[in-house]
Amino acid sequence: MNKSESKYLNTARLMDQALLLLLEKKKFEYITVKEVCEKAGVNRSTFYLHYENLGDLLLESIDYITAQMWKQFDSQTAIRKSDITTIPVEQLKLFTPQYLIPFLNFVKDNKKVFIAATREPVVFRVQNTFQKLYSEIFEPILDRFGVTDWKKNYMMMFFLRGTYSVIIEWVKNDCKESVSEISELLTDLVND
Repeated sequence: MNKSESKYLNTARLMDQALLLLLEKKKFEYITVKEVCEKAGVNRSTFYLHYENLGDLLLESIDYITAQMWKQFDSQTAIRKSDITTIPVEQLKLFTPQYLIPFLNFVKDNKKVFIAATREPVVFRVQNTFQKLYSEIFEPILDRFGVTDWKKNYMMMFFLRGTYSVIIEWVKNDCKESVSEISELLTDLVND
């Protein structure tokens, strides 16, 4: 990567971070290009060299934060599809610390972004993230348990909304309990 590419990417990252900081305080529709530029320390002309509008920046920022989340799931901690298909059914669990702990660590480290995402789930494309988790982890597990197709959606909504509520409450309480304690609570609630 040459110096100009590095500078371009660094400027883009500054604007991503500026937008995410602004989203912690106000709704996306009320954020202006001027505010993003001031927060990032760049000129408006620089903004328009990178993006056509704030929507373009938002998509890039969401991709950035989502990539940061998926980095939490390294090869040593993430559950693999091969694990799901080879673990004996009686040992298989819907929720495990193996993927809850990386996710909870991400939430704890990014509390303000998480709160902003809960306020504006459509803007943050939260459904896309949950869809990926569902298709890569939960659906294969439910298939192994022999859950019929029509029940899968209802079960996942029940589990995810309950889990989501626990995590929101944990974040509201400034993550007083440890990641391990919340992971254990969630696995106990879902797997029992």
